[in-house]
Amino acid sequence: MDKNDVITEQSGRAGVSDESLYYSIQEVSEKLAIPIQKLRRWDQDDVLKAQRSLGGHRRYTKELIDRLAAQSISPDKTSKELATIKKSLAEKQRIIQLLLESEHRYRDLVETSHDLVWTTDSQGRFTYLNNAAREIFGLPPRDLSGRCFFDFEAGNAHISNRRFLALLKRGGEVKNFLTHVVTARGEDRWIGINARVLLDDNREMTGIRGTARDITEQHNTARRIEHLAMHDTLTDLPNRIALQKKIKEGIESGTPGAVLFLDIDHFKYVNDNFGHHTGDQMIKGVGSALRGMMRGFSGELFRLGGDEFAIHLPGSLRQDAIRVAERALETVLHYRFQPNGDKGISNLSTSIGIALYPFHGADITGLLSNVDIAMYQAKEHGRNRYVLFDQGSDNMRSTHKRVHWAKKLRDAIDDDRLVLYSQPVVRLTDQKPVHHEILLRIRDDDGKIIMPDNFIEIAESLGLIRELDMRVVEKLLLYMHQNNLMGKKLRYFVNLSRVSISDQNWIKRFISMLSISKADPSQLVFEITETAAMSEIDVTLSFIRKLKDMGSRFALDDFGAGFSSFYYLKRFEVDYLKIDGSFIRDLAVEESNQVFVKALNDVAKGMHKQVIAEWVETPEVLKLLQDMGAQYGQGYLFRQPMPLDGNQDYGLAGSFSTA
Repeated sequence: MDKNDVITEQSGRAGVSDESLYYSIQEVSEKLAIPIQKLRRWDQDDVLKAQRSLGGHRRYTKELIDRLAAQSISPDKTSKELATIKKSLAEKQRIIQLLLESEHRYRDLVETSHDLVWTTDSQGRFTYLNNAAREIFGLPPRDLSGRCFFDFEAGNAHISNRRFLALLKRGGEVKNFLTHVVTARGEDRWIGINARVLLDDNREMTGIRGTARDITEQHNTARRIEHLAMHDTLTDLPNRIALQKKIKEGIESGTPGAVLFLDIDHFKYVNDNFGHHTGDQMIKGVGSALRGMMRGFSGELFRLGGDEFAIHLPGSLRQDAIRVAERALETVLHYRFQPNGDKGISNLSTSIGIALYPFHGADITGLLSNVDIAMYQAKEHGRNRYVLFDQGSDNMRSTHKRVHWAKKLRDAIDDDRLVLYSQPVVRLTDQKPVHHEILLRIRDDDGKIIMPDNFIEIAESLGLIRELDMRVVEKLLLYMHQNNLMGKKLRYFVNLSRVSISDQNWIKRFISMLSISKADPSQLVFEITETAAMSEIDVTLSFIRKLKDMGSRFALDDFGAGFSSFYYLKRFEVDYLKIDGSFIRDLAVEESNQVFVKALNDVAKGMHKQVIAEWVETPEVLKLLQDMGAQYGQGYLFRQPMPLDGNQDYGLAGSFSTA
């Protein structure tokens, strides 16, 4: 028995029954040479605890007293050693209590957690699950012992789960892995799993432990967002972004294909005479008829907007495309639309343009431009017909337009007739301006202001957009310098074209210009449209990194116009997301827009991006955005764009944000 056992043995007795095993207090006093009064005090202080006889007298275990006497322990030494024993035992008891409390807290947290906490053996069979197992699998933990995730996999989830095991064995850890399961109640669940391999001293796997979370709601929301972003809200057909994705995949596959553009003839007549609601109903009807027609062909129907549809025929050549075009002409011609019980609108027709890839365009921009030209040729040739793009044909209208704008834009650049406008971005909680977006206009020869919708697309196709982008930033920096705004807590948003940031020579000139200007890069936020960013992801990423290394910030413009951003948003180190104005403008009357904008706002905020809603034009839209928790807004409700030079409201400078 060691010293730590002394107190344990003494305190463990409940009474004295065999007097032959004990000494009286007088006998102990003699053997240890310790006064009786001190022994009594030690007994009271639990230093040397005595037992009680049946008559209430103090008794001490002979074994303990003989051992102490044999060690010739002096009274002082005995007191100190016994005190040390007591202190050591108390510390151990305290540590044990803390460990027990920690264990209880851990169990309480684990058992009450909404996340599944689990462990398995080396074969992946469950050895422990907390109560969240009921929600994940529809069974209590005790009924899941010896089973595994794969017992509940849905459909083709086994392919994904095999990949999960391969990743786990290769890296020892897997985070945020998504799998699809069906519960014991037959309910679909999408589960996010984090897991880590358990190894023994020989580096052999003994099991797996981890957590899992039911993310079904988030997954379904993301799929809903993707569907809304990829489909036209009126007809539920795939939209322009979806078409571009399919064409890109087709071109990259190396197999030929065809693209058809269909434009309903005289659609403006329907809108003007029957109203836009009737026009929308007719578009839905035509879309339904064309969708039914496409069931007989290997291809897909899209709605591009307005009265325009498109058909993509992967793996098809000229004769296949012509056969589909002829059938589409016949389908529209025989469709009869009857609005609200009125006399039916018959004799509808459509004009169709056809282009083949890679023969009429080996990239999306060139191909879509050529199929558009062919469609307009069909209209010019009398409508209700198709035209196959002819590389050698003269399109006088298109050529004349390009030549006209090439000269107009070149002259505007040379004569310095580029005019900068600005529009504030306001904080929605108090409608105070916090940023300014710089907008480009051109002053024509007669002094009339030309809006960008008239020239930006042509400037991009002609390559003149690079010079326009460069001049806009130069003029802004000059304005900032002349008005002593360099280094101030002001921030300006500037749009840049995909064409510009794809040109390495332009990028070198641009960076050099910024360096020479000695501007504070943090005052500049460069906007890139979502569709432009998605078209050349690696190029966009490279440009963003270069400018962010200098201190500038970035905004992803027209966010929500395409679906790809939800897959690549983490890769784009942008600071602001500008929700596309087409979703904001009709927010008060379109419930689907409200669902979409709310989801976009929540996703963006969850990724710590600042959100700006464009085209805020009514108090009703403002109220909805405020209720959604949106941060910033921009639109005519707050202020229309105004010339930057000479008309800037400097009184707002103090309210500019540094965020």
